[in-house]
Amino acid sequence: MADLAADDDLVLLTCAEMQAAERYAMRGAGPEQRQATSGSELMEAAGAAVANTIIERFLPQPIVVLCGPGNNGGDGFVIARHLAAAGWPVRVGLLGDRAKLTGDAMWAAILWDGAVEPLSPALLADRPLVVDALFGAGLKRPIDGVAGDVIAAINSQALTCIAVDLPSGLEGDTGRMLGHAPRCALTVTFFRLKPAHLSLNGRLLCGDVRVADIGVPRAALKSVSPRQWRNAPALWRAALRAPALGDHKYARGHVLVAGGDTMTGAARLAALAARRIGAGLVTIAAAPAAVGVYQAAEPGNIVAALDGPNAFRQLAADPRRNVFVVGPGAGATPATRRLVADALATGRACVLDADALTAFAGAPQALFADIKGPAVLTPHDGEFSRLFPDLGADMGKLERARQAARMAGAVVLLKGADTVIAAPDGRAVINDNAPPWLATAGAGDVLAGLIAGLAAQGMTPFVAAVAAAWIHGAAAARFGPGLIAEDLPAQVPKILADLLDGRAGA
Repeated sequence: MADLAADDDLVLLTCAEMQAAERYAMRGAGPEQRQATSGSELMEAAGAAVANTIIERFLPQPIVVLCGPGNNGGDGFVIARHLAAAGWPVRVGLLGDRAKLTGDAMWAAILWDGAVEPLSPALLADRPLVVDALFGAGLKRPIDGVAGDVIAAINSQALTCIAVDLPSGLEGDTGRMLGHAPRCALTVTFFRLKPAHLSLNGRLLCGDVRVADIGVPRAALKSVSPRQWRNAPALWRAALRAPALGDHKYARGHVLVAGGDTMTGAARLAALAARRIGAGLVTIAAAPAAVGVYQAAEPGNIVAALDGPNAFRQLAADPRRNVFVVGPGAGATPATRRLVADALATGRACVLDADALTAFAGAPQALFADIKGPAVLTPHDGEFSRLFPDLGADMGKLERARQAARMAGAVVLLKGADTVIAAPDGRAVINDNAPPWLATAGAGDVLAGLIAGLAAQGMTPFVAAVAAAWIHGAAAARFGPGLIAEDLPAQVPKILADLLDGRAGA
């Protein structure tokens, strides 16, 4: 089975990994470099890149560059120098004492021959364009004092702000807010994105995000060995199964969906999504009282009655049923727990969503102990907190999902505008293509079906979850405003056609 492609262009770097990549550049290692790149050269390249982006984006106008006491502030001094050389009226405000700057930041400050004013909200009195070069991605403590006052003034006056690396106050690895952060129109970062750029807070605060080349060689990525990526088809497109001329329906997999007794729409949405994404057959298994509802719905679904306590286990015994979906509309009951146990006991792929997770609230270890084969858990934040109460939001969504995947021994897809998909081995992908109108009842059921349908065709559960999350977001974006969950499966064939791009029949 094809696995995730480690695409260098989609790599996300933690703050520590970015620092390691810069050290790699400064050592002059690797075939791409003839000589080492100094820290001051990297800073010059970073500041010049931001200045050039500002010049391309905006007309010349009064601009204030807010510099912090570290290297982010050093970038700010370089930006100020380049903008002044281009004829822009520039003021510089510094947090701290210019004489106490050290290292490359001191070097950059020496090269700035203009005035340096103390950081103060008064710098914003004439409503200038603002460059936030205060703290950058490595900040670990909440912003307060005069820096907090200045950021609050930027936001209250709705000033146009450009962030250097990240809006100050947005933690680079987690996307957590640390006190205050400016709402920016533009963020210029360097070499590769960081997880925070794709976080919900990042999407709200960063504005347009540009990635600048500052001379760090691509080979630095191999030395750093990052384990997180931004979701895009380049990661998994090669693993999509194109229909072959000799195919039959069983060659494309058979998904078994456990249907609820009353909320019957959930299982129907999951089943339809699994079929639209390419599963050859889908069976909905339901209590006899609900069978008629399922039989009267989509004619392509097979419907089986669960007419005894062992009925689901007997259906699952057929090895051609290679993927199971349990949870949509099932009810958080002991009966749902039995269905989960029966599905997991097969050792075949399982997608556990909604009530299949909530049913184990207070007893998550009972669920984890039953996971002996490939499984995908798809919680939203509420379901996640019931299964993983010790993994609080203070550690950031990426790390929460990673630790949860290790604890459960399963792929964890933690939903949201910044969905994170994490594997037990530590790999993780952040999905950021979900539009806001995807927040509609039943959308999660469709996602569960997409994952199952891709897994049925041979994708590993991790890759299936990553691909399904992107396709799910793309389907919502293609439909646009007014979306309801029933609209999503109908968009999938058009997206598949673009992704497969002539591979059908190969």
